[in-house]
Amino acid sequence: MALAKANQIVSSNPVVVFSKTYCGYCQRVKQLLSQLKATYKVIELDEESDGDYIQTALAESTGQRTVPNVFIGGKHIGGCDVVVEKHQQGKLVPMLAEAGAIAKLSTQL
Repeated sequence: MALAKANQIVSSNPVVVFSKTYCGYCQRVKQLLSQLKATYKVIELDEESDGDYIQTALAESTGQRTVPNVFIGGKHIGGCDVVVEKHQQGKLVPMLAEAGAIAKLSTQL
């Protein structure tokens, strides 16, 4: 049930961050996505009645138990370090654009 709920959330949003309100790494990812003006959905697991079950289900399906647990375009990306690394490599913005979370940059002026 928890995995089905998580999958439904991931499939109906371009970007999903499974987070906890007190997590500094989660704050960093949410801040980065906000700076990039990305549309994203945050699920604060510590505020969800079934948050522990969702986190366990995500751990079983992705192999990642920690938060933030980030999905872009329905694909599991990883945690804070992976998201920041992709941004530093110039790969995050194209992924967000492809998922429809940010406007695609026009190559024509």
